Amino acid sequence: MTSIPALLTLARALLGPVAVIAAHYHFPSVFFFCILVIGFLSDILDGVIARQLGIATPDLRRADSLADTVFYIGICIAAFMLNPKEMTAYWPGIAVIVLLELVRYGFDYWKFRQEAAYHMWSAKLWGVTLLAGFGEFFLTGKVGVLFEAAVAVGIFTEIEGLLASIVLRRWRHDVPTLYHAILLARQNRFSDIP
Repeated sequence: MTSIPALLTLARALLGPVAVIAAHYHFPSVFFFCILVIGFLSDILDGVIARQLGIATPDLRRADSLADTVFYIGICIAAFMLNPKEMTAYWPGIAVIVLLELVRYGFDYWKFRQEAAYHMWSAKLWGVTLLAGFGEFFLTGKVGVLFEAAVAVGIFTEIEGLLASIVLRRWRHDVPTLYHAILLARQNRFSDIP
């Protein structure tokens, strides 16, 4: 039972490369939609089950964040492979998200010696908008307002996560918002005073 969250996290990470391979072999679009839904549901269930079992450790939370990154990179690459013309129009926004993600990883490793695993509310909203945006794309072959919303929420999420890393004095996991990060930073500042 205790291995279920880790297995769900691993499965989600593996679905990213599966999507890329499937795009190379021109699998039907409904296949990618199914992968997207399975990945989204596994992201919800691994955390819920881990918390219910009392095993939501920092390492598992970090693995969860890394699995999300691998999964959605794979989904994004698959989308570009399936319809490069449609996706290319949105490359500037996607490039900003990728750049912010790289800056965040670099900053977090420099400051905390490990990647962040905040699981912010904005990141949860981003997951929903990614499901809607990529779902629309895989089912219709077109990029629409739902994908545009996912890009906008993604940029906001990355900026909020970076600001939280700047504000926090110590590594933390499961920080819901930047406001919570500020509160934690203030608590740590006062607790550091002899």
